[in-house]
Amino acid sequence: MEPNNTAKKSNSEEQQKPSIYSLQLHELKEWLTAQGEKPFRAEQIFEWLYNKRAVSFEEMSNLSKSLREKLEENFNLTTLTTAIQQTSADGTIKFLFELHDGYSIETVLMRHDYGNSVCVTTQVGCRIGCTFCASTLGGLKRHLEAGEIVAQVVKVQKALDETGERVSSVVIMGIGEPFDNYDNMLSFLKIINHDKGLNIGARHITVSTSGIIPKIYQFADENMQINFAISLHAPNTELRSRLMPINKAYKLDDLMKAVRYYIDKTGRRISFEYGLFGKVNDQIEHAEELANLLKGLKCHVNLIPVNYVPERDYVRTPKDQIFAFEKALKNRGINVTIRREQGHDIDAACGQLRAKAREEELKS
Repeated sequence: MEPNNTAKKSNSEEQQKPSIYSLQLHELKEWLTAQGEKPFRAEQIFEWLYNKRAVSFEEMSNLSKSLREKLEENFNLTTLTTAIQQTSADGTIKFLFELHDGYSIETVLMRHDYGNSVCVTTQVGCRIGCTFCASTLGGLKRHLEAGEIVAQVVKVQKALDETGERVSSVVIMGIGEPFDNYDNMLSFLKIINHDKGLNIGARHITVSTSGIIPKIYQFADENMQINFAISLHAPNTELRSRLMPINKAYKLDDLMKAVRYYIDKTGRRISFEYGLFGKVNDQIEHAEELANLLKGLKCHVNLIPVNYVPERDYVRTPKDQIFAFEKALKNRGINVTIRREQGHDIDAACGQLRAKAREEELKS
């Protein structure tokens, strides 16, 4: 069955072309050189893509006609179409973007006191299978190429251009497991961080993983100044295996060894995301166990009151229990905050809009 009853276009020459947004600056220079063009044209193209935010190669008026034709022949520029746009009363905007093959992804703009943050997706669906997440409904369809991830930020920036605002930070916490699409994710990071690209500072970018241990070691060795987060959600291996099947492959003890390696290698603090699920992982004894697990680590815990997902059975922890859990951690020396709820009046949970709007896609 085709996603959303849309005929896939993957067989057409047009849709087999890679996204121009997938190229890092040095890769674009290499391509230009191979085409007999001057490599300095790469900076001009980046200017059109990320500063002027061109919607066609024809707009790139300081490039020769022949170069524009080469770009048109070899690359796609427009890769995302806005299918649905939901706006919350608090200013949060959720986009459902359709890809060239008919599949869909979610991207979220969140407004904070410190600026505008974009949460991007790295895969169509997800294979990790977390029992509380709508993103995993229907499994993994495919990885996104780097340019399809970059294009999400560009599309949101274009929407902000209308009000003179700017994307100030990016979190890689949307649909999919970023470390399951590691190479494309890493290329995305380098493109948006580059001063000729979107020029988003490394310390304003956060990447999250559910715990693919070999990639954590690899990411530590990249020695980037990117903020790093672990989706933890449980203080012991038994409970984590129930909530997150990935823990059966990558045990909690081994995950914590990788975390220590990352902290020692980079000197950077790590964040732990801990979703609170009513009467599952939100009791004081869970907080005490979590504090013992994290004792002595250079870390921060982000408590997340979960959004209700109709396809899942979990319920939200009552507010007084959330505050009691926070207090128990603080009393044991753990740096902790409660994530501010945003987009509660729209399909806020990750993957929820896609699950509702593209039911047939999940079955395909």
